[in-house]
Amino acid sequence: MNYRKLVTIVEETATEGGRVVDPVARVAIVAAVIENPWAGQGFVQDLNPVIDAVASDLGALLAPRVIEALGAPLEAYGKAAIVGLDGEIEHGSALIHTLKFGNHFRDAAKATTLLPAVEKRGPAGVQFDIPLKHFTNATIRSHHQSVEVKIADAPHAGEILIALAGATRGRPQERLAALSTEQ
Repeated sequence: MNYRKLVTIVEETATEGGRVVDPVARVAIVAAVIENPWAGQGFVQDLNPVIDAVASDLGALLAPRVIEALGAPLEAYGKAAIVGLDGEIEHGSALIHTLKFGNHFRDAAKATTLLPAVEKRGPAGVQFDIPLKHFTNATIRSHHQSVEVKIADAPHAGEILIALAGATRGRPQERLAALSTEQ
């Protein structure tokens, strides 16, 4: 599995709502831009041979880089597949909605929940939001958030952008009551 581009974005929020965020909220995104392995083949019924050949390598490439970029323990995470205009959304979904891909991140983060995801098709520079949820309990409201991403020259028409994102905490200044208070 080769990539054209590997991008790491780290964002820190130190103040929110006019107040200091303590500890600082840190989010890291690592994205790989790869050639769409199904591009130019017309409709491909069986996606499994390529999933088997590519998905695990992508997870192994991205997961440790997110953990390293965070520089602190992960508490929330998510994933994305953005397919260039010559591909199908199913091409991106095929690569990220498999344990071969996701388990690399779950294992690196010591996580137990499913990774929330976004999949879409778009031109180079398309903006997308990666949803994040708590890594061991998807009902924890404070960690339901999203991070906005845009890579100026990706994906090209025959490419797929695959990304993982992690956060060191929930939303800055979160103050919603626990879900259990409404049940």
